[in-house]
Amino acid sequence: QVPVVESGGGSVQAGDSLRLSCTASELNFEHFIMGWFRQAPGQEREGVSCITWSGINTYYKDSVKGRFTISRDNAKKVVYLQMNNLKPEDTAMYYCAAAKGPMSHGIERMMEEEYDYWGQGTQVTVSS
Repeated sequence: QVPVVESGGGSVQAGDSLRLSCTASELNFEHFIMGWFRQAPGQEREGVSCITWSGINTYYKDSVKGRFTISRDNAKKVVYLQMNNLKPEDTAMYYCAAAKGPMSHGIERMMEEEYDYWGQGTQVTVSS
């Protein structure tokens, strides 16, 4: 069974909102740093946002600050990415990932090799 499963993607218009969800029912969830990455066609995968075990510390890529909000519910073993005011450049496959940590260079680096479990991805398409 896949330990990390994303949902919530879709096709929307610019300015709309989506909320992505990521469940990790097989993991000792509260001990994992959770991150969202995305990969647009022809581009490398990039870190978008992440959140520490307690939810106190978060990181956002500059281009999504003020528009995206990451949160987690450790009791439900779910991490969310609320995406508001979506733009066409947000179009990508979004991946959820879980990292045991600690991160060697802080959570802000969002180094893919430090994430232990990955979901299959959920597609977000934003049209203008």
